[in-house]
Amino acid sequence: MKRLVIDARESGTSTGRYVDKLIENLSKLKPELEVLVLAKTPRIDFLQHLAPNFKVDKSDYKEFGFGEQLGLWRQLRWLKPDLVHFTMTQQPVLYGGKKITTIHDLTTLRFDNPAKHRAVFKSKQLVYGGVIKRVARTADSIITPSEFVKKDVAQYAKIAENKVYVTYEAADRINEPPRAVPRLEGKQFIMYIGRATPHKNLARLVKAFGLLRKAHPELMLVFAGQMDANYKRLERLVSDQRLAADVVFAGHVTEGELRWLYQNTAAYIFPSLSEGFGLPGLEAMAHGAPVISAKATSLPEIYGDAALYFDPRDVRDMATKIHRVLTDSKLRTSLVIKGRAQAVKYSWRRMAQQTLKIYENILK
Repeated sequence: MKRLVIDARESGTSTGRYVDKLIENLSKLKPELEVLVLAKTPRIDFLQHLAPNFKVDKSDYKEFGFGEQLGLWRQLRWLKPDLVHFTMTQQPVLYGGKKITTIHDLTTLRFDNPAKHRAVFKSKQLVYGGVIKRVARTADSIITPSEFVKKDVAQYAKIAENKVYVTYEAADRINEPPRAVPRLEGKQFIMYIGRATPHKNLARLVKAFGLLRKAHPELMLVFAGQMDANYKRLERLVSDQRLAADVVFAGHVTEGELRWLYQNTAAYIFPSLSEGFGLPGLEAMAHGAPVISAKATSLPEIYGDAALYFDPRDVRDMATKIHRVLTDSKLRTSLVIKGRAQAVKYSWRRMAQQTLKIYENILK
């Protein structure tokens, strides 16, 4: 029986949901493969429970570290897999066996992060760019979450597009009972959930909200996401714009609170300048929230006609489109109906089936 190793060291992170869902659904397919999952110690029990018919081993090597380049390389040589699936770009560049790499997007190459030391971050971008090119050229196949990323990677790394396969991700319905966020009960609000890195374009959303307040003085804006240096910067902008009383930084929210937010928001706003798939917007659609999105990168591909789009660099256009959804009940209802239908087009099981087919083709 052929041995497949899946590098799941990202399990438990924001991009780790892809890894977890792949392993969970691949396990249910019961592939005729010996599957070994490599994970960091805190995630071993979780993944073993998720995929009881797979073996889960410890691999605590930090991404982009010396240990990854040498330690993980040695570990893989010892395991002697017939195929390795690196579910992220980070991997030992000297590994020469058969391999597949999932590249989620090239956003890190294109945007700075003011929360990081500029010179250090720039040097890491250069290294990362080189790693992506090498990984894309040496992998037997590349997986991306959208056609946009497929074309982007192929062009950047100068590889043939037929080497790159698209396996769409999917949105999950939250099973935990909805739990109200006390400060927002009975309030009209629009929302965003996720990180606050610059490419998420949240500063323009704050400014658009400032324009909206003239026509919607009772409206509130909610940001849900772990507070970090970038959210602190956004908090200062909100204060400078004199909007602090009407902008809620909810921080980390539970699954129940997130479900309540999706179900009660007047609109989910996704102003991002760059996304490989755009999972939060699709998740919002699955829970009945009308979605207003940036017309950028992969987002129109994933959302289709189920979202209302704006130019993400035009604050006034953003505010205008949000105003339309707040005031046009027919448009709002249409977006909700189309959004639910759009969300069910995507399936984690189908993603796992497509990935298994890629494995089988390489292992023939």
